Amino acid sequence: MYRGNKGYPSPGGFMGHESLEETNQEMEGELKGKINALKSLSINIGVEVREQNRLLNEMDDGFDSTASMFSNTIGKLVKLAKNRPHFYIYYLLIFCFFVFLVLWLYIR
Repeated sequence: MYRGNKGYPSPGGFMGHESLEETNQEMEGELKGKINALKSLSINIGVEVREQNRLLNEMDDGFDSTASMFSNTIGKLVKLAKNRPHFYIYYLLIFCFFVFLVLWLYIR
């Protein structure tokens, strides 16, 4: 193994060309394994990022549709309040009374 400023270790004082070549090939194999591991990891990260982006886009579409539904509902309530200002509260009270009556009968 190569050590910064000391070079390659040399058992017995002399290391032949074949030994250096063998060491280099071993290190090259290790690096190829690490590179392949990093490549597969980066591919998996990319797949996960695309999946998360797809889910976020779906959530955004859902929130947009909900917001438009709420704005339409509020618009209809405002329109109802402007048309018959005296009767909408009575309709609301009758509806609440009916819901409570059904719930009371159901619980009893």
